[in-house]
Amino acid sequence: MTVKIDKKIVKYAVVTDDTPVDTPAIPAPSPIHQLGEPLSRPDKLVGNTYKIKPPVTDHALYITINDVVMNEGTPQEHRRPFEIFINSKNMEHFQWIVALTRVMSAVFRKGGDITFLVEELHSVFDPKGGYFKRGGKYIPSLVADIGEVLKTHLTEIGMLSSPEADPHQQSFLKAKREEFEAQHTPAEPSGFPNGATLCAKCSTQAVVKLDGCLTCLNCGDSKCQ
Repeated sequence: MTVKIDKKIVKYAVVTDDTPVDTPAIPAPSPIHQLGEPLSRPDKLVGNTYKIKPPVTDHALYITINDVVMNEGTPQEHRRPFEIFINSKNMEHFQWIVALTRVMSAVFRKGGDITFLVEELHSVFDPKGGYFKRGGKYIPSLVADIGEVLKTHLTEIGMLSSPEADPHQQSFLKAKREEFEAQHTPAEPSGFPNGATLCAKCSTQAVVKLDGCLTCLNCGDSKCQ
């Protein structure tokens, strides 16, 4: 191999086979940072099964969420989701439902904060349009309905706080609802007055005009606040 020397030679030495050669140090590989230790499956899990009947399917969906008990027998004992299964007679959505449940179960077992899944599922919109559930709540897609079940489950086991209004606000909304219903048409089967519009905050068809201001009778959101 030819080497071009661009500067003046001031020193030289003869290199033999016994001469130690300095080799550049190989940097150590960067450590892999994990959000948490992957959970191993115990022989027994506890969980709940939820039934939903969306109008976009001919058959009901049964959603089972199994939990693992963490720190059992200690003051820090709590439950966290470990796996999810969805069963239905309708095979139309079978392929993507299996894929969704496997990915969600993998996220559950990974550990860390999993509550972000609720918002991610809620943000999925069906291009054909959503539907209203009993109670007047608008659901933008079947995936969002699964997210609603996950939200209910996480609230039940304490991983999410309850979105309900405080007792004072509930009593105020109840009084305002009775006042509105006394002056207008009877309430819909959902429990909210006929003619109520959709609330942008809680996605429930419960917005009416009270005292000249649009107010949601479900969550209390008001344009005058």
